Amino acid sequence: MSHLHSNPLSTPSTPVQVHTEFLSATDAARLVARVGVEACLRQMVQALEADFARWSDFDKTARTAAHSAHGVIELMPVADAHDYAFKYVNGHPINTQHGLPTVMAFGALADVATGAPRFVSELTLTTALRTAATSAMVARQLARPDSRCMALIGNGAQSEFQALAFITLLGVRRLQLFDVDAVATAKLQRNLAPFAAHWGVDVVVAPSVAAAVQGGDIITTVTADKRNATILTADMLAPGMHLNAVGGDCPGKTELAAEVLRRSSVFVEYEPQTRMEGELQQMPANFAVTEFWRVLVGQAPGRVSDAQITLFDSVGFALEDYSALRTMQALGREAGLLSQIELVPALTDPKDVFGLLRQAADGEQRILKKVA
Repeated sequence: MSHLHSNPLSTPSTPVQVHTEFLSATDAARLVARVGVEACLRQMVQALEADFARWSDFDKTARTAAHSAHGVIELMPVADAHDYAFKYVNGHPINTQHGLPTVMAFGALADVATGAPRFVSELTLTTALRTAATSAMVARQLARPDSRCMALIGNGAQSEFQALAFITLLGVRRLQLFDVDAVATAKLQRNLAPFAAHWGVDVVVAPSVAAAVQGGDIITTVTADKRNATILTADMLAPGMHLNAVGGDCPGKTELAAEVLRRSSVFVEYEPQTRMEGELQQMPANFAVTEFWRVLVGQAPGRVSDAQITLFDSVGFALEDYSALRTMQALGREAGLLSQIELVPALTDPKDVFGLLRQAADGEQRILKKVA
């Protein structure tokens, strides 16, 4: 659907209005509440699978990162022949001490043909949804189909979304939780309580990581500290596990012992980025991994036996944000929750940007005269 009132490549006699749709943080929350978390996750998984299946259509690059002592700010672009998408996102674990989220994000969709931005959105809530949806998409291919018990190590801002994705989309019926912050775990229990009751899920708080992973079919690690941590060690592994490593997502930040990777079949999103940012940064350049899209389209095997240990080294990739943006735009439009913002000026003469100042000055003079 075109968002320009006339052909942008011609010279119009009247101003061309670029219509940019906008989804605010408040309206994104209203949208998810109205549609339902499960339905949003399910539609996001469908969009992710469709986009990963046409992997070669996209112009891909590793994200650009600006690192500081306490965190990182990143830009994540991706494009195909029709659409351009980007996300701005930070990761500052120290933020919670100042009342701010660890992760804050926004992004946009634009037309490749003209560069006209057609959709701008919050992506803080949406990133949490898309990260969980990506985990579920990958686990559907790599985890054992009979997986019912998941350990969830790290009970912060992402944990509810991971839990709900695996409960509603993969049939997990037992959650074993651990976090060094007992308040975070209590928050997670409180938020999950109505969903656990509805889906018949046992939620158990474990005293340690080792206790949490005991008997787990799926192990999700989603801790936030920006350091080379060792949350999971090789002695905690059991045959048939699927490891969903989410927290290691920038240089100098890991969660798994290197031996865990050596014991596992490792799958990644975009290998050049994961080698810099994921658990993979610990391994030599020739350490073998499989890009997940190849499993999805049948070019590479996923799980080949019930005893195999599979590992998804998840760092987040721009294609996932494109899938999430187009999902939220479609849902928001259907729900009537998108607004319009004037992001690009309407110009009678597209070569006369200075004319905006003349128009503004004329308007100011008229206002001043009325006041006088």
